[in-house]
Amino acid sequence: MILKQIFNNRQRVGARSAALVAMCCTFTFGITACSTTDTTPDIVVTTNILGDVVSQLVGDSADVQVLMKPNADPHSFGISAQEAAAMENADLIVANGLGLEKGLLANLDNARSQGVEVIEVGELINPIEYSPGVKDPHFWTDPARMITATEIIEAELIANVDEAQAAEISQSASAYRTQLQELDREVSTLLNKVAPQNRKLVTNHHVFGYLAARFDYSVIATIIPGGSTLAAPSAADLADISTAITENRVPAIFTDSSSPQKLADVLASNAGIKVQVVPLYTESLTAADGEAGDYLSMQKINAQRISDALTQAHL
Repeated sequence: MILKQIFNNRQRVGARSAALVAMCCTFTFGITACSTTDTTPDIVVTTNILGDVVSQLVGDSADVQVLMKPNADPHSFGISAQEAAAMENADLIVANGLGLEKGLLANLDNARSQGVEVIEVGELINPIEYSPGVKDPHFWTDPARMITATEIIEAELIANVDEAQAAEISQSASAYRTQLQELDREVSTLLNKVAPQNRKLVTNHHVFGYLAARFDYSVIATIIPGGSTLAAPSAADLADISTAITENRVPAIFTDSSSPQKLADVLASNAGIKVQVVPLYTESLTAADGEAGDYLSMQKINAQRISDALTQAHL
């Protein structure tokens, strides 16, 4: 099981820090006794989307550290030396996987070599391909897939913690899945308002494959080729996109709110038809006080904006 070493890891970390703890107890005034026992699991999560979800699942029964900052790009963000050390000392790392966190691949491998358990959620939810042989990492755009992801994470957690922690995790996970099920109904209602012939998406990059497959939409063009923001379109690519927009009379280009939209603006102005550029929260949450400070808000906003853009344009 993913967390079978959780308490062994605790012992490993405790052994490395025992001398430091003893020193602190010796030289800190007022301390008469000191305990090194800590059975609260340390969980490190790579992306802020999964970070929010994992935090909802574990409640107060684990310490969760999220590496990816708000409004960051999961394909290219990096971490500090202190965060890399946290990965090496974690009881569990929850990663998206499927090549999403390209900047963390070496860190993940290093953590594994230190005996840390790593779960790559995307590998476990029957991923689809966005091109032959290339799996799509953006599974969170389908809320039903996220429900499956919570079941996978919960099962690994409760199998290897004590009875009280398992009960709390199970209760928190059940409550959160109820919210995800309601989210799925809301998103379904919004996206199904769009007439089938108008369910055509032009996006910043190939991020909505799961949404398209679930709700019978088509991704007819992406500004950046492939499933990563690290690629760059050629002049021929941009010409093909302009043609696709014009021929399909697409009323909107959907971009990521945290990525530059200059190319989208140029494509919209050159389309020869009225095209609006609509920012979505596709790969990162905002800060907690922003529009998309959690996964539930992120999905609702995106579904509403897609529905509005593709429905109102054809009234």
